[in-house]
Amino acid sequence: MPRVPQGRDGGELVERVVEINRVAKVVKGGRRFSFTALVVVGDEIDQVGIGYGKAREVPVAIQKAVEDAKKNMFKVPKHHTTITHEVLGVFGAGRVMLKPASPGTGVIAGAGVRAVLELAGIKDVLAKSLGTSNPINLCRAAETALRELRRPEEVAKLRGKRLRDILPVSAANARAAVVEAEAAAAAAEAPAEPVEVA
Repeated sequence: MPRVPQGRDGGELVERVVEINRVAKVVKGGRRFSFTALVVVGDEIDQVGIGYGKAREVPVAIQKAVEDAKKNMFKVPKHHTTITHEVLGVFGAGRVMLKPASPGTGVIAGAGVRAVLELAGIKDVLAKSLGTSNPINLCRAAETALRELRRPEEVAKLRGKRLRDILPVSAANARAAVVEAEAAAAAAEAPAEPVEVA
């Protein structure tokens, strides 16, 4: 698994080749063969991208796919080691359902979807393909699903409610404690305003 030292936040990116396919173009003198490559690139923390490249030779196709994947990288919302909520991603005939899982479950997914989830830094998740088995559409459907994920803070803001009204009681208490702790830490770091004496 080659590592590419070009992360947006300074970290190194990992690239994984999902599929290499030989394709043919019929021309006057016969067939002209070329290769396509489907590559997933991620930092194994919270950024991932999918790229597709085509060339007359395999290494060039992979290189093009890696460059395409780097252009299409995005950040994945996570809750500890899993995703924030259940989601269904659709791309063409590909449909992928992702469900949050408890710690220690691991990544339960097929080859293409597994590559996307692992390089996005997700350690515990359940995935199920509900449509085609085409690796390109499956990877794109998984990407669509990850792009549709929302953080609890975003949902609360959109609905005009407090965070504890959105989350279940135990999760709300834990999340509220974290948010309050972060706010207290930020307030402690901020310089104190001078007090005017009358």
